[in-house]
Amino acid sequence: MKHIARKRFGQHFLTDGGIIDAIVRAVAPLPGEPMVEIGPGLAALTQPLVERLGHLHVIELDRDLAVRLRQHPQLQVIESDVLKVDFSALAQTLNVPKLRVVGNLPYNISSPILFHLIQHVDAIADQHFMLQKEVIDRMVAEPSTSDYGRLSVVLQWRYAMENVLFVPPESFDPPPRVDSAVVRMVPRQGVDALDLPMFENLVQVAFSQRRKLLRHTLGKWLEEKKFSGQFDVQRRAEEVPVSEYVALMQALTRT
Repeated sequence: MKHIARKRFGQHFLTDGGIIDAIVRAVAPLPGEPMVEIGPGLAALTQPLVERLGHLHVIELDRDLAVRLRQHPQLQVIESDVLKVDFSALAQTLNVPKLRVVGNLPYNISSPILFHLIQHVDAIADQHFMLQKEVIDRMVAEPSTSDYGRLSVVLQWRYAMENVLFVPPESFDPPPRVDSAVVRMVPRQGVDALDLPMFENLVQVAFSQRRKLLRHTLGKWLEEKKFSGQFDVQRRAEEVPVSEYVALMQALTRT
């Protein structure tokens, strides 16, 4: 029986064979690698991945799809909201140092998923995600551009990222109303640990009124934190590179 895409799960099923092949080439799965797929849906990407891997863990919230997926002997199905999955614990359970993570993420909750995964970045080797192209543009944006913002700063602190593939709406059933793309995210090595919730808060405050100078937003926030160090607040948030936000956060935690 044909599965009807459910709006509440943000379901758009990938159907373009050429795009599927291109994603698999970008991921380059090797036999035996520990991989987790988020939102396998109708298994369009799942099938070619598991053929190369031999075994694959999949996270699926839709109960009907989870039942279908369990019929595949090489799949281990985790029926759950991905935001509740502890990827660090999963790596420990599988007795592997790092997981590879892939997926066609639900566009309506893509940012929360990315921020959830950053909490488990030490247990992840790399990530390949299909996302709304507009979101990926923000993820990889350079300072002093209109796309540069909270997502850019927090994710670029922890990952090296690149847009690897453009995916048009007609590659899906039903077609989304936006262009899509695939991003590769590789955790940076040797990155100093930060208080992640506080760092996210700092960046969120900075970009809360992006047209105003930082003295109106982050400057006041720093005063409340009794920050006595040096930081130029006579700039807009988008003019500050990632490295300066990280250095400010490190200075804050030392005071």
